[in-house]
Amino acid sequence: MRASGPESGCESRDEIEAEAARLLARLNSAHGTETEIEVCRWIAADARHAVAFARAEAAWEAAERLKSAAAEVNLPPLEAIVSEEQQRRLSRNIMVAAAIAVMLFIIAAIVTIRTFSGVDHYETRIGQISDIALNDGSTLHLNSDSAAEVRFTDRGRKVRILKGEASFDVSHDRSRPFDVEVRSAVIRAVGTAFNVRLRPAVVELTVTQGTVTAYTGNTPGQQISAGSGAVIQPRSVSLTHLHPRLIDQRTAWREHMVELDGETIEQAANEFNRYRVAPILIGDTRVSSLRVGGRFRITDSKAFLSALRSSLPIRVVDGQDGSVMLLYQDEEDIAADGANK
Repeated sequence: MRASGPESGCESRDEIEAEAARLLARLNSAHGTETEIEVCRWIAADARHAVAFARAEAAWEAAERLKSAAAEVNLPPLEAIVSEEQQRRLSRNIMVAAAIAVMLFIIAAIVTIRTFSGVDHYETRIGQISDIALNDGSTLHLNSDSAAEVRFTDRGRKVRILKGEASFDVSHDRSRPFDVEVRSAVIRAVGTAFNVRLRPAVVELTVTQGTVTAYTGNTPGQQISAGSGAVIQPRSVSLTHLHPRLIDQRTAWREHMVELDGETIEQAANEFNRYRVAPILIGDTRVSSLRVGGRFRITDSKAFLSALRSSLPIRVVDGQDGSVMLLYQDEEDIAADGANK
């Protein structure tokens, strides 16, 4: 298979879609275990493979429906419909008619795929956290400003994270693996719980229950068990053992909380900005490296700002648009504030 070779990361979209169609045809003509394993490995090798295979499945189903509909139409012989002269005229235009028919078929297939592909889209606004019950008994938790697509078939369960952060409580079903596609990686589970966060350059995985397998690029799948995590890049999966306190911190959003444990003010502000339409801004580089701890509700950034003012040399300036500017408070500023009281 092309997916096993060293150049699979350079596959073009046309090559991937052609391979997806070939494997689907083979799967539908031969239901052996070896064929199913080969298809699963190819899908797991690259997130683009999984998307292409899902599209091929939808197109196959659409074609079967169109073929069944066509089989029900019975027409009399051509000679009984048109004269010999008309047949000659028809033959001169047969290529044009065929081209039009092909185009109509393609348009119908595209419409059918988009309408009947069975993809459910879920999205949250800034500041919104949503718990979604899936039809297999699993639960998808979406953090603020996040989006995901869900598609379940008889062969598998697939979720694609488009942005943000998501947590999963996966219902056990060994016959239908639960695949989470995120950027160039696929995270596979059977019955487990884990958290996935898209950061600017990497994907952060945290496993809280059971075991998952992470695939990316052409690397072998890496197993990550409860109490561990991974940093996933386009061609590598780096395993990390996580302290229980860090796991609680990463999953605190499930309880609508932000938990800080010695993070810099810049890191803390970025966490709160995930839940704010108007951001917290840092207007002095001396503020950035100061550190803070505490547990705050995501909807109560005022408590966080109040804690900063009371424990650190920070001045908070409110903007007219609801934003907040953090400035370093010098001794002269403190003295001036005292004189004004």
